[in-house]
Amino acid sequence: MSSPFPSARIEFIALIASVMMIVAFAIDAMLPALPEIGANLGGVVENRRSLVIVVFLAGFGVAQLFVGAVSDRYGRRGLMLASLLGYAACSLAAGAVHSFFWLLAARAAEGAAAAGARVVASSVVRDRFAGREMAQVMSLASMVFMAAPILAPTLGTLILAVAPWRWIFVALAVLGGVLWIWVFFRLPESLAIENRRAIAAEQLLGGARIVVSDRASVGYSVGMTCMSCVVIGFLTSVQPIFADIFHHAEWLPGGFAVIAGSMAAASLVNSRIVMRWGMRRIGHTALIVFIVIAAIHAAVALNGRETVVTFVVLQAAMMACFALTTANFGAMAMENVGEVAGMASSLQGSFSTVISAIGGGLIGQSFNGTTLPLYEGVTLAGVVALMAILVAERGRLFMARHDAVLEAR
Repeated sequence: MSSPFPSARIEFIALIASVMMIVAFAIDAMLPALPEIGANLGGVVENRRSLVIVVFLAGFGVAQLFVGAVSDRYGRRGLMLASLLGYAACSLAAGAVHSFFWLLAARAAEGAAAAGARVVASSVVRDRFAGREMAQVMSLASMVFMAAPILAPTLGTLILAVAPWRWIFVALAVLGGVLWIWVFFRLPESLAIENRRAIAAEQLLGGARIVVSDRASVGYSVGMTCMSCVVIGFLTSVQPIFADIFHHAEWLPGGFAVIAGSMAAASLVNSRIVMRWGMRRIGHTALIVFIVIAAIHAAVALNGRETVVTFVVLQAAMMACFALTTANFGAMAMENVGEVAGMASSLQGSFSTVISAIGGGLIGQSFNGTTLPLYEGVTLAGVVALMAILVAERGRLFMARHDAVLEAR
């Protein structure tokens, strides 16, 4: 694609991954600070602290309903720039509040701003790539993106060692500003003028109808939603797990880095094998293995045999499967709806985020001093995801119907 701002493939992947990172940083950097935030803003009880994460995701999810239509009408680049600017401003506002209520309000607005950048990033990738190549690009971007879960809790911990929790939000604002500069100078517009869609009721309904009537779009979106419940349930539970079950809150950054590292490794593996083995073989197999590991982890917790070693090892293995699953499910959800990529990314992302914020939030709120509620919820989410995929593929796993016909010949 010709562009006044040509950028190499590696830089493009790095830029998309970095934009995706703002969501992870806004969530994961908060984890070490939750106790201090709760104490500083009126002694917020333990389970309510997780709302700092949940409301961000709620704002992120609701805003996605509108982002896709706007980007399909006016293009990707301008909306991404506006979103990054809003993210930086809301981060500064969150760091300046003096009540838990206004912190939650600022976090919801911060999540809404992050939605614009995140949805547009997915749409830009779909504008340029399709099918297995899109899955490969998203896997490489996810591999870079996984640096955020590794670095963010450590960054939060380092900031807390020398400054109050409010400076974490200053760091998020700086991140948003740096990305704004990078996008401004290096990311071209990816949506041609002739491909833009008017914001009209008929057009919006038509685009939405394309998205919700496609079997793969709906089935894999439901699967992605279930898997997102897994991540949110984990994020809202992990801080009290290290602090209250293992009594070593200081181990959180290291344990989190190991778990996130397994996801990064899995994303790299997926980028290397997806062109040969295909999205369905990899994604479906990873989902089944994920369910098995989650059930084993639930059994370990039920029998009272959970240790920090079993927690980190089993969670890391499970999240590696998660990475293999979601990288391919996301591409398959978008596979047949490229003509309305912005609308598709918006509807799929909004549905996934809002529902998973509720489901994952419920998992976090059910914390009872053990890891059992987390892994009961995770196992259930995996089973529901598998059921959705079976419906999407009409009972056939591991290959698309047209691939099965070709292999039969």
